[in-house]
Amino acid sequence: MEPDFIVIGAQRSGTTSLFRALSEHPDVVRPTTSKGIGYFDVNHHRGPRWYRAHFPLRFGRAGKKTFEISGYYSFHPLAAERIARELPGVKLILVVRDPVDRAHSAHKHEQARGFETEDFETALELEESRLAGEVERIIADPTYESHSHRHHAYVGRGLYADQLERIAAVVGRDRIYVVDADRMFRTPEDELGAMFDWLGLRRPDLLHFEKWNARARDPLTPEQRRALSERFADSDRRLVAFMGRTPSWRENTPVS
Repeated sequence: MEPDFIVIGAQRSGTTSLFRALSEHPDVVRPTTSKGIGYFDVNHHRGPRWYRAHFPLRFGRAGKKTFEISGYYSFHPLAAERIARELPGVKLILVVRDPVDRAHSAHKHEQARGFETEDFETALELEESRLAGEVERIIADPTYESHSHRHHAYVGRGLYADQLERIAAVVGRDRIYVVDADRMFRTPEDELGAMFDWLGLRRPDLLHFEKWNARARDPLTPEQRRALSERFADSDRRLVAFMGRTPSWRENTPVS
């Protein structure tokens, strides 16, 4: 089998919880190995046979759909073009979370994995210099893997509209669906039910959904949150066009 749909991100937005929920759907077959295959970003050199080996055989699975989740696809500058070329027609899902919380959670995550040594404020100050020229290097040399682009883009990965506009230009907007993570955890039957409808999957009679892979962290100060929220204001405004509604984190602080 090849994937009928791919969850392309965003990192630290509930994709592990979504992976488990999808894996339990009666009409969905999960990948045979891990959640994140990473073929269309850092493992593309391994080739399509390597990629297909991560999915189950079609035998005995008529009518079933399969999928994968790789959280770096939405941000990697070459992933969308590769997906469009090798999987024409595949549907793409982006899970979005309050980008302020996502950035803070990602920083804690990268620290725990040993990829970040700076505190949150310093990491934000360093982000622009760390990422300077990295997109251009990746495009110039598709085998190049940028450590900072992958692990230090705390603000960059939360600029969802930038990513969606770039991806839509390659695959078409009609093949992209946006899930609101906060609504997914608050009312999973409604948020995931709409996603199942879009995928052509029946809504399961019993939806088992819970939060996985969360990390405890110290809260941001109101000043930190306000300053960071302003950096995402333009992106959040443009995100409405893809979601067809106001993102949950802007319901009480809308952007005009």
